[in-house]
Amino acid sequence: MKVPYIPADAPFSDDQRAWLSGFLAGLHSRLSIDGDGNSAVANAPQQKAANPLHILYGTQTGNAEGVAMDAAAVAKAAGMQPAVEALDDIDMARFATMKRVIIVASTYGEGEMPDNAQLFWEALSADTAPRLESMNFGVLALGDTGYDGFCQAGKLIDTRLEQLGAHRMTNRLDCDIDYEDAASAWVGETMPLAAAIDAGQAEPAAPVEAVALPVREKSQWSRKAPYASRIAINRVLSGASSAKEIRHFEFDLGDSGLSYEAGDALGVMPANNPALVSAILQRLGADADSAVAGLARSLGQELTTAFEISTPSRELIAEVEKRARHEELSHILRQGDRQALDGWLWGKDTLDLLQLLPENAINASEFVGLLKPLQHRAYSISSSPLAAEGRVHLTIASVRYTTHGREHGGVCSTYLADRAEGDTAGIFVSQNKAFRVPTDDTAPVIMVGPGTGIAPFRAFLQERQARGARGRNWLFFGDQHRADDFIYEDELTEMSSAGLLTRLDLAFSRDQSEKMYVQTRMRENGKALYAWLEEGGHFYVCGDATRMARDVDQALHDIIAAHGDHSAEAAVDYVNRLKREKRYVRDVY
Repeated sequence: MKVPYIPADAPFSDDQRAWLSGFLAGLHSRLSIDGDGNSAVANAPQQKAANPLHILYGTQTGNAEGVAMDAAAVAKAAGMQPAVEALDDIDMARFATMKRVIIVASTYGEGEMPDNAQLFWEALSADTAPRLESMNFGVLALGDTGYDGFCQAGKLIDTRLEQLGAHRMTNRLDCDIDYEDAASAWVGETMPLAAAIDAGQAEPAAPVEAVALPVREKSQWSRKAPYASRIAINRVLSGASSAKEIRHFEFDLGDSGLSYEAGDALGVMPANNPALVSAILQRLGADADSAVAGLARSLGQELTTAFEISTPSRELIAEVEKRARHEELSHILRQGDRQALDGWLWGKDTLDLLQLLPENAINASEFVGLLKPLQHRAYSISSSPLAAEGRVHLTIASVRYTTHGREHGGVCSTYLADRAEGDTAGIFVSQNKAFRVPTDDTAPVIMVGPGTGIAPFRAFLQERQARGARGRNWLFFGDQHRADDFIYEDELTEMSSAGLLTRLDLAFSRDQSEKMYVQTRMRENGKALYAWLEEGGHFYVCGDATRMARDVDQALHDIIAAHGDHSAEAAVDYVNRLKREKRYVRDVY
C-alpha cells in the first residue's frame, strides 16, 4: 500500500501537521508485508460505522474527477469512509442529508458548469433547494485565468451552499491550469478538518484505526512527464480544394505501457513555432541564448517549450494597454466588454500586441513574467485499442491563417502537422469515463459529430465492431463540401455496407444554396430518432461547443416535443432523464 504524498511545504497549521504526521507514522507501523510484497494493515480492529465523507465532482475533461479520486485515497488513509460521485448523480433530497462534503468543480467555457454538474446546479440554485444547516463543506475549484469566468462554477456552488446554511470546513481554493500541487496541499489541509467534524471536535481528531486502501493507480506518463511517442503516420485527409487541412495521426505506443479506451482524449505537449520565437526575440532586442533571472534554460529554449506565446495572457494585455496608449484597446478595457475584447483580439497573438509598443519597450525579464505556462492540447482519440493495437489515432484540423500581414497558426495543430513521420511528440492519456460506448452491446447508439467531431465516433464504431455488438449505430456527419471534406469516406462507406453503420446521414453545408447542417438532418429524421431514444438509445455529441452543440441540443428538445407529443417543459424533463441515465453525453470544446 502506498501512503499518499503530502508536500512538506503544504500550508498546514502545526496541529494539523502533527496530526497528519502522527497518523501516517502510525499507519506505517501497522503495515505488514507478505511474501509477494503486498502490504496490509496488521491487526486492524473492526470500526464502528462513521459518517461518510462525500467527495463530489463536476468535470468536463476528467481533471476534477482525478482530484476527487486522489482526495478519496487520502481520506481512506486517514481512516475516513469516502464516497466519490459525480454531482449530477446526486438529488437534492439525498444531498440535504450529507454531513461532510468536498466538492471539486471545474469550469467549462466562459464560466459555465461542466456537463455533469448542470442538473445539480439547477436544483441547488432553485428556490425549492433545501436548507443545509447540518452540512460541513469545502470547495476546490479548477479553472483557467485566461477566461473571464475563472473558476466560476466552483465560486457559484460555494456561495450557494453558504446561502443555504451550510458551514465551510475551509476556504474555497481556486486553482489555475497548473493545479496539481495547490490541489494536493488543499486536500491535505482539509482532511484533518473533515475528520475532526466526524469526531465532533473543533480541532483535528486523534489518529483512528482504519484499513487504508491503496492510492489510485496512475500512469507514469502525464502532462508533466509525457511519453516521447514516435509519429508513425501523418497524412492529410481533406481534399486539395478544401478550405481546411485535416490530418490523421498515428502514434506508436512502443513499450510505454500507455492504455486507453474509446472515448478518452490524448494530451499532446507542443513546442512553439520557431519563427514566432525568433520574431519575439527580435522585438525584445534579446538573443536566443540570453540568460534571464529565474529561468533554468536560455531565453530561446524557454520561449520555445515553456511559455504560451500564441494566445496573449490577460496580464500581458493589461501591461501593453498601460504602455501603448492605444485608444481602442484602452476604451475596450475601461468598458469591461469581454465580447468587444474578444473581437479585437481575434486573430492576434502575443507578437501582435508587442508590436503596439516601440522595440525594446519591454525587457525579456518583464515579458516572461507576463506569460502563462505552455499547456498541452487535448484531442479526442479516434481509434479503439481493440482495432489499433499498439497505436493511438488522432484526427486534427491544422489551424493556419494570414492576418496583420503575416502567417499565424494554432500552437499544437501546426506543430504536429509539421512533424515528419518518425519524429517524436510528447503524449499522455486523459481518461473520459463519462464518454464511453454503452456496456450494453444491444443498445442503439446515435452519434452527432461534424468535422473533426467524428473522431471519437470512429473509435466507437471500431469498438463495437471488435466487440461484435449487435446494437444499431446511427451517425450524423457533415462539413462544408462532400468532394473535399468527407473525411474517412472509404471507412464509413465500408462500415455502412457491412451493416455496422445502420444509418449515415450527411450534411455538407455549402453544396447547395441553402445551408445544411447536422441538426437539419436530425429534424428531418426526428420521428426515427425519437423512436431510437424510446428503445433505449444513447445520444452522443462531439465538436464545437459554441454553436453546433447548442443547435443540436435545441433540435433534440424540439424533436422530443414534436414526436413524443410533449410540452416544452416535458421535453426538458425527458432530456434531463437522458442525462441522468448517462444516455445523453457530450465531448465538446
